[in-house]
Amino acid sequence: MSDSNATKKTDEGSSVIDMSKMNQGQRAALEITEAARESHDDISFAAHLFMGRLRLEKLHPVTEIASEELARATKFLHELGAYLTAHVDADAIDQSGEIPDEVMAGLARLGVYGIKVPQEYGGLGFSQTTYCRACQLISSHCMNIFAHISVHQSVGVSQPLVLFGTPEQKQRFLPRVASGELSAFALTEQGVGSDPARMTTKAEPDGDDYLINGEKLWCSNGTRAKLLIVAAQTPPKMVKGKPRTQITTFVVEANSPGIEIVHRSQFMGLHALYNGVLRFTNVRVPKANVVGGEGRGLKVALSTLNAGRLSIPASSIGMAKKALAIAREWGGARIQWGVPIGQHAAIAEKIRRIAAHAFAMEAMLLTTSRIVDRDKNADIRLEASICKLWATEKAWMCLDDVMQIRGGRGYENVESLKARGEKPHPVERMMRDNRVTTIFEGSSEIMRLFIMREALNPHLKIAGVALNTERPWGERMRSAIKSAGFYALWYPRQWLPFGATLPADIHPHFASHLRTVERRARKMARTLFHQMVIFGPKLEKRQVLLGRIADIGSDLFALAASCIYGQKLLKDGEPEAKVFALVDDFAAQALLRIDGNFRGVGHNADQQGYELAQQIVAGEHTWLEQGIL
Repeated sequence: MSDSNATKKTDEGSSVIDMSKMNQGQRAALEITEAARESHDDISFAAHLFMGRLRLEKLHPVTEIASEELARATKFLHELGAYLTAHVDADAIDQSGEIPDEVMAGLARLGVYGIKVPQEYGGLGFSQTTYCRACQLISSHCMNIFAHISVHQSVGVSQPLVLFGTPEQKQRFLPRVASGELSAFALTEQGVGSDPARMTTKAEPDGDDYLINGEKLWCSNGTRAKLLIVAAQTPPKMVKGKPRTQITTFVVEANSPGIEIVHRSQFMGLHALYNGVLRFTNVRVPKANVVGGEGRGLKVALSTLNAGRLSIPASSIGMAKKALAIAREWGGARIQWGVPIGQHAAIAEKIRRIAAHAFAMEAMLLTTSRIVDRDKNADIRLEASICKLWATEKAWMCLDDVMQIRGGRGYENVESLKARGEKPHPVERMMRDNRVTTIFEGSSEIMRLFIMREALNPHLKIAGVALNTERPWGERMRSAIKSAGFYALWYPRQWLPFGATLPADIHPHFASHLRTVERRARKMARTLFHQMVIFGPKLEKRQVLLGRIADIGSDLFALAASCIYGQKLLKDGEPEAKVFALVDDFAAQALLRIDGNFRGVGHNADQQGYELAQQIVAGEHTWLEQGIL
């Protein structure tokens, strides 16, 4: 049996995970989330990596966007850049906490609120690639504008309707959001972050309508939105004789009676984020406004977030490239001990790190965006999650490095720098605005768990029934025999030196790096398998260990994408020496991290640290807190 057939013929992960040791809350949360998971027969490039396979045809070649779009996109991005430069004062927006109405009107005239909305509904109809280029451009100038546009377009009304809306819904709402009527997404609650089973907002049927009651927290754009996507519990459905919580999403008019803006939240950065607490009291919503069908709300939310998450790494690229420009300029201009500081090894190390990771971020996002543009139904769950996790964490590293390079001038705000007559590089504002990117739309911790859940899915399909103590013994034995046949072929391959056939047009320089990716991928696959054998169903509790494997896979994807992007740059006429320098340097840095994480899988203090943390939470070490106010 081939690898691909084995993953197709067995049960979905939602039916094979052993929940026998879970409490009622854990079981409910997992059942809801698993029922909402996407199912794809053809797994993605990153999913293959975690199984020890290099499937470059999933990434290579990086296809060009259509010539018709390229001309329009070039003009649009040029006009957008000119408008931002001339009319958007990022520092004034940061200080006032408000985006001027005239700025919003100008963005609407350019079509910024409908970049991805199809042209037939009044939008610009651009690809994911062009949208990400716009996000990168905007974020490099003003993160407040980026957040405003990204929420509206990535998780607000347009994306769910493009993916799941009925023709009538698209006709009613898409022209409105494309023209600039702001939209928001209301999912999070006081006690609900990544645990949808605890959602308390309810939508009860009432004739041809639903009545929504509840409260939503951190609804970005919510204090100014005209339209909302609201997730709420609808009456439970019986599944295998037991009631299962149903989550449903609705398009809601923000001026509907019963909607109250309770509070506008204020944050460390993104001072002009129109984020708040919204309360719903008997808000009447027509059944015609249900998006994707009753009970499919979490699937709508998760699918929306997959593509929507790509705007966050796009902003990370904008931040990293801006950090690089500041570091390059200051590294050459600032003289210490008789030479520019960029010539001192400690500073050069930081500049090198920013450059290599900015290049890899762009490579990851471009290759993933082109997958979306080639096939709107492509499975990018892993790629999008890895892009979000990896780029946001590396962008923070880049900002931390440029802060250190700039020294006191980095910590000083722009008003003070201007007052002293110095060039006001906004490093302090960039750090404040960027910090939240490792938190919202899936924190780094949640992203690592999500990545590993998807990485384990092929194994769950193959062997999950055999390991599930809730299944009958006969069924488990049949599954064990089938899975033994699969692993008898699959496992030895993870030790053999034979590799995949690389595309003929891959430059030998990149081929060497890609062979390294393949070898490390096989090592990652067998390492993950070993941990499954050692810990069994308890592996899901080893979150720090799983995080190391997620980071290995993320770096491997970044390195593979860098090679594929490098190949495209050579095709586009970029000099070999410049491209090779960036790919080689990123490879050197990534492989050091990868090998360190491999060592950490077998040699760590995770359990000891966990036990200490539980003692601290239980109050056994409050003596450490003495001497503070």
